[in-house]
Amino acid sequence: MTPIRNRSAKAPLTGIALAGVSALVLAGCGAAPESSGPEASATDFTGCIVSDSGGFDDQSFNQSSYEGLKKAESDLGIEVKQAESKSNNDFATNLNGMVSAGCDLTVTVGFLLGDATKAAAEANPDSHFTIIDFAYEKPIENVKPIVYDTAQAAYLAGYAAAATSKTGKVATFGGMKIPTVTIFMDGFADGVEAYNKAKGKDVKLLGWNKKSQDGTFTGDFEKQDKGKQFTQNFLDQGADIVMPVAGPVGKGAGAALKQAKAAGKDVSLVWVDSDGYLTAPDYKDLMLTSVMKKMGEAVETVVKDDTEGKFSNEPYIGTLENDGVALAPFHDYESKVSEETKAELEQLKKDIIDGKITVTSQASPKK
Repeated sequence: MTPIRNRSAKAPLTGIALAGVSALVLAGCGAAPESSGPEASATDFTGCIVSDSGGFDDQSFNQSSYEGLKKAESDLGIEVKQAESKSNNDFATNLNGMVSAGCDLTVTVGFLLGDATKAAAEANPDSHFTIIDFAYEKPIENVKPIVYDTAQAAYLAGYAAAATSKTGKVATFGGMKIPTVTIFMDGFADGVEAYNKAKGKDVKLLGWNKKSQDGTFTGDFEKQDKGKQFTQNFLDQGADIVMPVAGPVGKGAGAALKQAKAAGKDVSLVWVDSDGYLTAPDYKDLMLTSVMKKMGEAVETVVKDDTEGKFSNEPYIGTLENDGVALAPFHDYESKVSEETKAELEQLKKDIIDGKITVTSQASPKK
């Protein structure tokens, strides 16, 4: 166990951190950390967060993680600072800015911050970091990974989508072809296949081939027009349910489906990371369900542990069993999903937890 550091006794900033301070002042390419919360912290603890380029209003994983830190601010009385990255080039600058701002624990959001987080942590061993959606092959003493076996919950979403589809075609696409994206697509594909096998059906999945690990990607997490166009392409091919795994690009998918629904088509959306019915309310009338990674809860727990001197670099792995991943409620679709399907989903969840069904993905975290 590592006790809370005495902030008056923090080690001097390293060269990389000092460079980050200068960059914040001179370069202007990374946002300086913004402070919020009470002036005097009850625990003299500062929790900080650096987003990826999606920003804290992405209605997805950046937002969920940020809300977890803000809840820790409210519940624990810590001070909070945040920095939004406008592009990947901002990662190092923003991380160094957090170190210079005296952050006790810095949360970094997303797979793409893996290298920058490693560099900042190794250069500043007296600071703690936790990174969401990235685990290091060789553990770093002052970095705690928060990762998710998302394929488990995506399996349930794939089964639900196949059972609900009227056209017999569902689709998915990703932002970038990285493990934290393809793990959703793998689980979704397996869920569709499980439905077909159980029911003797032939629901088609567009946008992803698990066997070849090949599919449709926009290439980024920013350009919503690409998400809209890709979704329209799937609709043109007959899909009526689409799961975008692309952060803010998912809003483009929602826009395309909203237009299709206004034109009289019976179409649905599966959201990812958070419960989209709550976090992306513009599309809630389209929301069949969501594949949730409960990042907010995990972030608050890691912060709480650190304030109590219980920080460790042992990875947190979210699963169906520990409620780290989950299928969101059907909300407005409650009456559109049959009781038979609901019962089957409950049994599938139980079978996954009990080990009777093993959901596999090349991207699944190592346990």
